[in-house]
Order: sequence, then C-alpha cells, then structure tokens
Amino acid sequence: MNYPPKHHQDDDINHIIEVIKTYPLATVISVKDNQPLITHLPLIYDNEKLIGHIDIYNPQKELLKDDNDVTLIFGGPQCYISPTVYSTTQLPTWNYIKVHLKGKVKAIESKEALKQSLITMTEFLEAPDHKYILKPDNPRLDKNLNYIEMFEISITHWEGKFKLSQDKKPKDTKLAREELLRANQKSVKAFLDKVF
Repeated sequence: MNYPPKHHQDDDINHIIEVIKTYPLATVISVKDNQPLITHLPLIYDNEKLIGHIDIYNPQKELLKDDNDVTLIFGGPQCYISPTVYSTTQLPTWNYIKVHLKGKVKAIESKEALKQSLITMTEFLEAPDHKYILKPDNPRLDKNLNYIEMFEISITHWEGKFKLSQDKKPKDTKLAREELLRANQKSVKAFLDKVF
C-alpha cells in the first residue's frame, strides 16, 4: 500500500494509523555523509504529523530539524506460519505488519510546547487506565526540559506492509490470524524468560 498523504484510501490509511498508535516505538532513520543514524523513539500521530522528543546528546538530534528528510519504520505483530496451520496444502511463510513512512522534520523550539507535548504523550501512552498523570508543576519535568528537544515530522510518503495470508482461502486466513495471536503471546513470554 503506497499512498501520497493527500490522495489515499481512507481504510488503508486508517490501518496504517492504527499500527502507529498501537505500536508507537519507531525506528527513526536519518542520513549524514552517506551514513545512517538510527534511533528508536516513541512518536505520537497527530493530523498527518508525528511528534517526538530526543535527548540533546543524541547525535541524530542535529538532523531532526531544518526540513531534513527522515525515514520511519513501525512494526506490528509478526511470526512464522507453518504449513501445518492451514486447512489446505501451503508452503511455509512469514506474516507481518510493518509501516514505512518518509517525511520532513523540523525542530520545535518552544519550551512550553515541549512541556505540553511531554504531558500529552504521557497521557496517550498511559491510556486507557491513566495510572500516572504527568502534571505541569512536576519539578522533575521542568528540570529536564533543557535536555530534551521536540520535533515534528510532516509525512510525505505512506507505505503499509500487511502480509497476513490474504491470498489464502478465508478459512486459512482466519487460521493464520489465530497463529499470529498464539505465536506472539508464546514467543514474547519465552524470550523474556531467557533475557529478563
């Protein structure tokens, strides 16, 4: 699914936006002197723009301004699909959801905008329970504003990659969906048991 930002099919763009909202940790890629700089940052979608924050000591910070180009990757669930999952004869495959975006980035200099953005991002990430509320009068927040920079990305290119056994019979597509759910729940636990 490739779409320019103003001429897209609403359903497909809505699926892309759902990926961004559900899995907001982006791989942010900039290029300097033909070398990629890569940082992983949560980004919040707001009206065809993405808002983020970066530590002032991160070398990529210098590229997140001045309408520089930026490439973003968001990842959703993914897993191997064995032929044994299907009700018909199939070959092994891999199902996944990825979103690739390109955009122009500009720095937002206002400390007040930065502060409000951090509060808004925390509110979004704490949903739906909102167990923690970042308050404007939090002294730690004010103390750290000088170490964080805010940026805004205007999206220029949207690409959703939804490989979900759509080419199979409806029953097999449903079985692949069930395997995606099962495998992700199982693999996350098994991985965390090994490393954390």
